Amino acid sequence: MAKPTKYLDPLTDFAFKKIFGSDPNKDLLIAFLNEIFQGRKNIVDLVYNKNEHPGDLANEGGAIFDLLCTGDQGEKFIIEVQRSRQENFRQRALFYTSRLISEQAPKGRRSKWAYVLPEVYLVGLLEDFELEGDISDIYLHDICLCNRETGKIFYDRLGYFFIELRKFVKTDIELESDLEKWIFVLKNMSTMDKIPVYLRKPVFEKLFGVAEYCKLTMEEKQMYDNSLKYKWDNENVLDYAVKEAVKGAKAEALKEAQKNIALEMKKAGLHVADIAKFTKLSIEDIEQL
Repeated sequence: MAKPTKYLDPLTDFAFKKIFGSDPNKDLLIAFLNEIFQGRKNIVDLVYNKNEHPGDLANEGGAIFDLLCTGDQGEKFIIEVQRSRQENFRQRALFYTSRLISEQAPKGRRSKWAYVLPEVYLVGLLEDFELEGDISDIYLHDICLCNRETGKIFYDRLGYFFIELRKFVKTDIELESDLEKWIFVLKNMSTMDKIPVYLRKPVFEKLFGVAEYCKLTMEEKQMYDNSLKYKWDNENVLDYAVKEAVKGAKAEALKEAQKNIALEMKKAGLHVADIAKFTKLSIEDIEQL
């Protein structure tokens, strides 16, 4: 394994939970979430909740979140890091939030319930893929339920924030807001050897302090190294799959071009053996044209 960098990669499973998922560091998560909401909310405190939510029935699907916490106003926040494309990703996001909403319903025989629901939000950090079907250069998607015709919000207590990290291409000198600084740090902190001057604010100074590899215990270092290796292995598998797909596409295109040439040669009356020699196609393939 390569020599660890000075700072953790915050997008690995261990580092993300180390930095954002513990009570001593919840001020970091609060600051990050407040920037995402861009003034629409002011979260003052958070309580971390269990991240495993089994179904009520044996055959009912459960949910396991990366992080789940409750805000000081009772809001529920799911924070997920998605490192590579997953089939039905949007459906999974809907299922996760629906699970939290459905859990509010009283179980068994109780007094009448008035459907008083907490606010529920999902924040998804998408590392190596983009939302399917989205070809814009927008990297932060702020999604809610609204009227398709008027754009008027139908329900403002359920929301989804998807941050497509691949689309965030700003350099350090182009950063204009604290949210952009957060996103830049999430993408690049593991390549830095010191905290830059433009990040000299208490919240970022604490972030860099928490993320120093040398401050981990031996057990934590082992857990982080394993988490990093798992991420690298997944990236290698993905890279290989992409290369094989490209190679297959090129081979298919080449064979199609060879068939077109062979067909024209066949129409011109050339002998099958000569066509095979020129195009590298089999005689059987040529005869079927």
